[in-house]
Amino acid sequence: MTQSNNVRGFLLGIDVGNSKTHALIADLSGIVIGFAESGCGSYEVLGPEGYQNALLKSTEKVIHQVGIQKSDIAGMGFGLAGYDWPSEKPIMDAGIQALGIKAPYRFVNDVVIGLIAGSTQGWGIAVDAGTGNNVRGRDEKGHEGRITGNGLWLGEFGGAGEMVWRAMIMVTYAWSQRGPKTRLTQMFMEYAEAEDENQLIELLAMRQVNPSPALAKEIFKLAAEGDPIASEVVNWNADQLGLNVNAVIRQLHFEDKSFEIVLIGSIFNAGEVYIAPLRETIHEFAPKAKLIKLSVPPVIGAILLAAEAIGLSTRQIRQTLIKSTKSYLTKS
Repeated sequence: MTQSNNVRGFLLGIDVGNSKTHALIADLSGIVIGFAESGCGSYEVLGPEGYQNALLKSTEKVIHQVGIQKSDIAGMGFGLAGYDWPSEKPIMDAGIQALGIKAPYRFVNDVVIGLIAGSTQGWGIAVDAGTGNNVRGRDEKGHEGRITGNGLWLGEFGGAGEMVWRAMIMVTYAWSQRGPKTRLTQMFMEYAEAEDENQLIELLAMRQVNPSPALAKEIFKLAAEGDPIASEVVNWNADQLGLNVNAVIRQLHFEDKSFEIVLIGSIFNAGEVYIAPLRETIHEFAPKAKLIKLSVPPVIGAILLAAEAIGLSTRQIRQTLIKSTKSYLTKS
């Protein structure tokens, strides 16, 4: 794509998340001139009206900070948490159109902007694994591949919540003697404040205790200390996430290609104990895949989407945008 000589103004990119929303404004060369942060903007959490109000608030906040007019915005890009299905497109459109900015725009699920920002070429696969997990892919032509992102409900495992669920199963197996004893039992007992193993299982079975995904940290710790069942849980979860990735690889016909897989989310902070088995599962199917951790703010991907919307070459501005964003945020 080449830039039209008639295009003037600025690019607006917004990353709408479940916990926070980031808004960024850059000029057409990729120089960042404004950044604003606000709270949750997901329509799944706030409802359509709440999403619309959050989007408007973050947009007006960054525009006011920069001191420009809405009419100065040439293109917009949005990564929207909660945007998963075609039936939700009218809700997303309504929120963007309510901004009152008459400029071309594009929007995608928020995982996709992490891919666009983090991959060298702006395409490949992004794996988001925190409390839950999601996998999204994009080829050179912009065609997308995906899983549902619904976790346990639809049998997609790989996040901290799914890891804790698997650990709970192994503790139940140990109690019924279907499986071996494990230190995971003591971990759950302390969390549930149970007096003994029998009380723990009763509390779990009666759903009077709902283990937090935060327990994944303790599972990693027990695995590092040599508990074989904890290690099995970690490896199982990583393997399952790898199978989710392989499904998207298959959709996009990446099996024999060299491409990047961008790792996003807190579960990857565990390092190679988790990434190594994930890589092994992926490489059995796509040996040329390269796993990299996201090292830039995802909102950069929203600016690049805005550039795409107006026909501006993203290759020309990518590096400038990344350096400028890092510099701007460091000074802020």
